[in-house]
Amino acid sequence: MMTNKTSCFTPFAEPIDSYELPERFTFPFFYQPHPLSLVAVKQLQQHLQTQQQWQHDFNTTGKMFGVLIVRNSHGELGFLSAYSGKVANSNSLPYFVPPVFNMLDETCFFIDDTNEINTINQQVKAANANPDLALLTAKLAEQNKQYQQALDSHRQLMTDNRAQRKAQRQQAEHTLLNQSITAAQFDTLLKQLGQQSVNDKNQLRDLKLHWQRVTAETEQQLNGLAQQLASLKEQRKEKSAQLQQKLFAQYRFLNIKGELRDLNDIFSDTPVKIPPAGAGECAAPKLLHYAFANNMQPLAMAEFWWGSSPKSEVRQHQQYYPACQGKCQPILGHMLNGMNVDDNPLLTNPGLSKEIDILFQDEHMLVINKPAGLLSVPGKTITDSVQQRLKQRFPYASGPLIVHRLDMATSGLMLIALTKRANKSLQRQFIHRGIKKHYIAILAGELKQTHGEINLPMRGDLDDRPRQLVCEEHGKPAKTTWRVLATKDGKTKVSLSPETGRTHQLRVHCAHHLGLNTPIVGDSLYGVCADRLHLHAKSIHFQHPISREVMSFSAEEPF
Repeated sequence: MMTNKTSCFTPFAEPIDSYELPERFTFPFFYQPHPLSLVAVKQLQQHLQTQQQWQHDFNTTGKMFGVLIVRNSHGELGFLSAYSGKVANSNSLPYFVPPVFNMLDETCFFIDDTNEINTINQQVKAANANPDLALLTAKLAEQNKQYQQALDSHRQLMTDNRAQRKAQRQQAEHTLLNQSITAAQFDTLLKQLGQQSVNDKNQLRDLKLHWQRVTAETEQQLNGLAQQLASLKEQRKEKSAQLQQKLFAQYRFLNIKGELRDLNDIFSDTPVKIPPAGAGECAAPKLLHYAFANNMQPLAMAEFWWGSSPKSEVRQHQQYYPACQGKCQPILGHMLNGMNVDDNPLLTNPGLSKEIDILFQDEHMLVINKPAGLLSVPGKTITDSVQQRLKQRFPYASGPLIVHRLDMATSGLMLIALTKRANKSLQRQFIHRGIKKHYIAILAGELKQTHGEINLPMRGDLDDRPRQLVCEEHGKPAKTTWRVLATKDGKTKVSLSPETGRTHQLRVHCAHHLGLNTPIVGDSLYGVCADRLHLHAKSIHFQHPISREVMSFSAEEPF
């Protein structure tokens, strides 16, 4: 538990009398920063630019920072500052709230336990590098090769001998019929031939036994080294798991009710059960815990990225971002319990009053223009969707209706299958990329080039769903071609043509620093919130699923 020191409390440097206080605390997973938060962020960013106490290369490694507007125990308004993880190789710097648990403290068990794990790591490394391991592996491979060669050679000899004996037997039978040999001589020959067959089989048995003894000796030596390596790895795994459990137990978080829960307890209520690595080190939980521990009243908060973009995530310098779902959502769920928090806008249905326009209809399929804000399929909390509405409107439909999806925030053209046959045909066209789609988007900036191609493989962010990552190692191929249509007032209208259909592909390809490095206007996940996401599926070209007629449809963008 922290002491009641309030040295991290920062008074506002400029007058704030003209600002209204927030009525409720910020909903951390979807928000527009309160004006007081903007003032605090400006002051923190000025501190980052002018302080001389520590050095961190933000041009190489950017970081997430956060501010928490608070009223201290003396009734004064100010703010707290925090960063996620480590900055300047430290998790505790002046001006910022300390970590909930300082694992880097020299007196902490973490140092000793980590050194013990590092010692095992060195032993694993040495065991892997043991020359006897490579020599024995190569020796066993050579012995198995020689064994197989000897086996093949002897079996070929047995085949040749068998053929020779068969020829001798047939010749003997012929001479017996001609009375060139007696029956007794014939029986003697058969016995000799039978004995030769037995000898061949005995030699095969002896050959196998010989090589089995040879390889068994090498295998025994090799298995001894392998078991030693496996034992070290298992020991390392157990030590690491024990250390994680000890660490998680030390991360204890307060809420406004004074309730204290550690990470093991908090995540036991989640499907994953085990806290992800880095849980508890993000800015938001650190800020709230410090406030509660020091009798401060939290009023509003905001988090922003400072520095260069990471390789995989979409993060832009000075851009505001919500708290992450995987690491922070369970923790903040406990910490905000009992507080008056803004409503979760993700639970409201912005598409409730919006209508679906049907541009084409026959007995097999529909072409519709989906409004922004309406789900394609039912979600976890909102069931109203294109699929739900069309099920009610076309109760006779035998197909699954939805052939492909658009994001909730995206408007535009969708193909709907009313029969199983139509669905199968349209799905096949999508798989073989026979369906061509073109989107219109407004980007929140100007582009230097006029056209191009983006190839950035993508996968889901397991720690922050539904966000997507760019990942060369595990991502699926994602390709988008683009061209500029117009530039006005510092914004760019572009045409986007995806050749693949990854989740959030266009949004990530526009926002990521390896893509267009300019998010789409209104992108609440990868850019800045606005009245809506300015992304529209404008045109689609395909073959009718039954008649094979080439069809094209277009719907003008509503922004």
